[in-house]
Amino acid sequence: MSMTYEQAAKSLHAAVEKARSINIPVSLAVVDTGGHLMALARLDSVYGVIDFALKKAKTAVMFGIDSDVMGTIIAGADIHGYGMLNSNDGLLTIAGGVVIKDAEGKIIGAIASSGGTPEQDKEIAAAGAAVMG
Repeated sequence: MSMTYEQAAKSLHAAVEKARSINIPVSLAVVDTGGHLMALARLDSVYGVIDFALKKAKTAVMFGIDSDVMGTIIAGADIHGYGMLNSNDGLLTIAGGVVIKDAEGKIIGAIASSGGTPEQDKEIAAAGAAVMG
């Protein structure tokens, strides 16, 4: 199943609400399984984190795991880590990119937050992903 705009908007809305509840100015990106942007919100964040959010979401969906988990994998890759980070037009392997699964547990996309601490970004993105399960 491919992600619909309605699903992307629902996920984005939940993440926006979470970010507002903890008063963190972030950018949020939702992508489908092809890594294509479905929805974006910039909550008064600095401009630079827009790209961070998109790359975290793409990293999560490309590998089917949250972006920070991919970071742990790459950290253990020694000299190969550089090549891995620069594959696929660049990965961003810090916390904040979370896969989105449908009710059956199939990955349908990913959502990412950037602009807070890694822990805050992961918490915000997880809130967006949780509304699909």
